[in-house]
Amino acid sequence: MRLAPTLLAPLRGRKGRALVSVAAIAAGVALGYAVQLINRTAANEFGQALYTLSGNADLTVRGARAGFDDALYPSIAQLPEVAVASPALEVEGRLPGRDDPLRLVGLDAFRAGRLQPGLVGESGDRLDTLRPDAVFVSRSAAELLGLTPGTVLKVQVGLADIELRVAGFLSGDSTRQALAVMDIAAVQWRFHRLGKLTRIDLRLRPGIDVTAFQQRLQQTLPPGVYVQQPQSTVESNLRLTLAYRTNLNVLALVALFTGALLVFSTQTLSVLRRRAELALLRVLGVTRTRLLWMLVGECVLLGTVGAALGLLVGYLLAAATVAALGPDLGAGFFTGVKPQIQLDLAALLAFFAAGVLATLAGGLLPALEAAHAQPAPALRAGDEQVFYARIRSPRFGLLLMAAGVIASQLPPVDGLPLFGYGAVALLLVGAVVLVPWVAMRMFRWLPRPRTVPAALALAQLRAASAQTGIGLAAVVAAVGLMVSMAIMVASFRDSLDAWLHRMLPADLYLRAGVGGDSGFLDESAQRAVAGLVGLQRVEFLRAQQLLLDPALPRVTLLARDLDAARAESVLPLVAPAILPRPADPPAVWITEPVADLYRLQPGSRIELPLAGRNVAFTVAGIWRDYARQSGALLIDRALYIRLTGDHLVTDAGLWLAPGIASGQVENALRDAMPGGDRVELSLPGEIRQLSLSIFDRTFAVTYVLETCVIVIGLFGLSAAVAGQVAARRREFGMLRHIGMTRHQVGAMLASEGLLCAALGLCVGMIPGCLISLILVHVINRQSFHWSMELHMPWEILGSLALALLLLATLTAAFSGRRAMGTDVVRAVREDW
Repeated sequence: MRLAPTLLAPLRGRKGRALVSVAAIAAGVALGYAVQLINRTAANEFGQALYTLSGNADLTVRGARAGFDDALYPSIAQLPEVAVASPALEVEGRLPGRDDPLRLVGLDAFRAGRLQPGLVGESGDRLDTLRPDAVFVSRSAAELLGLTPGTVLKVQVGLADIELRVAGFLSGDSTRQALAVMDIAAVQWRFHRLGKLTRIDLRLRPGIDVTAFQQRLQQTLPPGVYVQQPQSTVESNLRLTLAYRTNLNVLALVALFTGALLVFSTQTLSVLRRRAELALLRVLGVTRTRLLWMLVGECVLLGTVGAALGLLVGYLLAAATVAALGPDLGAGFFTGVKPQIQLDLAALLAFFAAGVLATLAGGLLPALEAAHAQPAPALRAGDEQVFYARIRSPRFGLLLMAAGVIASQLPPVDGLPLFGYGAVALLLVGAVVLVPWVAMRMFRWLPRPRTVPAALALAQLRAASAQTGIGLAAVVAAVGLMVSMAIMVASFRDSLDAWLHRMLPADLYLRAGVGGDSGFLDESAQRAVAGLVGLQRVEFLRAQQLLLDPALPRVTLLARDLDAARAESVLPLVAPAILPRPADPPAVWITEPVADLYRLQPGSRIELPLAGRNVAFTVAGIWRDYARQSGALLIDRALYIRLTGDHLVTDAGLWLAPGIASGQVENALRDAMPGGDRVELSLPGEIRQLSLSIFDRTFAVTYVLETCVIVIGLFGLSAAVAGQVAARRREFGMLRHIGMTRHQVGAMLASEGLLCAALGLCVGMIPGCLISLILVHVINRQSFHWSMELHMPWEILGSLALALLLLATLTAAFSGRRAMGTDVVRAVREDW
């Protein structure tokens, strides 16, 4: 016998179920591949932006976002190992009327020409590179802002605007980022950054050991300033989004996992229905190995078609998503960029192999069972009950779920909750394995309905509880994921809302600039705000970014008016506070990411690089913060001013006097100081609404992926029902002969679908709740270092359950429409 015709014949006979399996695998591969392409595009844009700034440098010296003393530059540039040293000063400039800032880079044109030639401006007048009012823009920035040579670019500095003349474009325009370049002295002067640098890019002389020189140079640098190779800088910046990108990848692969379960259910039911046919092939001389390869070949063929289709759909989906939202999915990191989707052969082959292997994993167990079955018993009707009897044992399922619980308690691996992901998979598979055992008992306990169609449906399910359990594999997985994600998202949203209420106690909030770091309030503006009529009190805030570890992203230092004795009433603490003793260093309050990443706890000592020196602090408490993923530290502003001499602020909270409306204060503020119209005032409710809308937009991708998983689960139910209809044609024909109407047959199938969905819902709820605990307390905690309170969204879960029951009922009735036709009546002739 030739293998190909034997392989294709069963697939031609069950085209519908084969198409469902292909569609499920294609959906899983498409989602996973699309997310991988989007993440790769984002990583490429991060890397391209950083490599453009560093040029062909061997090393980069960097520190706090506010910069470090520029006296460090000549001491490094004069080292004998250094061939070229290019200083730079970066500023995120706020543009009037726009929320997105523009990155401005100050460079020494003579040095940058040797190290970063792509950032040197082109102009008819070469002196423009030195003029304090001249700026060169990338073509991406020009297209985004509508700029041409000779036009004026306005940038907010403090509460005033400065005007810059566009002198030309960057030479070669090697960057796709929205970027502007000026003379470094002009940036220091015009943006109030005198004596500051944010980076020094170094190219070493030939023959110099880069790593050895890096280690020697690091020992001479002041606290908070580090020297790194450009690749290390890229990796440390990418760590900021690593957890989010990894979670998206895992969630997308869950769809592929659900598709594999669907293949398992359809292949198992198909093989069991063909048990006698396969046994006949064995009697006719087909060996066990040939039979196994035939069944495995079916899976490989389905997986190959599904994976190939999924790769195509995934590429189109990624291209559409990046075009609509950008590679950061709307986070705003790549403003003005036209990213390019780049194919990666290794990733393409990996996802193709994942699709084929997922299909093979789903069909391997039934193939092995069929190949090892004894031919003589398998030829008799009812021999498939031997297989069903084996899968009714709950031991293996309970063992898998116990292993999942144990895995959830293990620590992260390189900052990623790999064991947490494994725990989720074990719980889902364990729940799927338990479905036949639960189905047998649940259907046995249900009372007999009064209506004939419902009673027949329950009788059928009681007699075929194991088959029903197999057909519900994908549904149970989909329900478990639906419930767990609903609980996690609701818990996160509810915790965020509660946190916003706690962190926004003032009546009105003031910001010097929404986008960028060039907006601020100087001392005169602060006095004008504090002196407004109608205010009870004002609290000012200064935010800076410090580099504590070059392998990690910068942390945010917040300086605000804070009484350590009443900090517990102001900050959402997650652990009891420990106030420093008189002889101890001053207090600092840290967020959960800082506590986890730097292994700190209340009472620990930490040194912060401030004004070029390390200052010791005592960790007084740990507080919850959802605004800054890389972590934040909070100290008293009066102490911050004494240590740094920095009197500037960026934000303020205003408490209104009784009877004073916010509009009155806003009008008074506009008239009280120059540039008052540059200040943004927001009510706490507006900030909460904006924050929650950003949260919903961030999780929109999660909702889409979850919906795809649910659809795959319903496909599984549809395939199971359609397969049962095909196997029960003579049964339906006999029922029609004894008087059942088409409507009653449809009602019976709808009842079966309803009962099956109810079973899948009940079984899926258990792992769903357990997985939600893992998502909230393990995966979220290990990924983002945030804690949250568990919140059960009963209304959402109830609505989802009702919707699933309704869809499952309609799906079952629609899939069984063949049972209501006239051909089933003629099928009785097969017994004559």
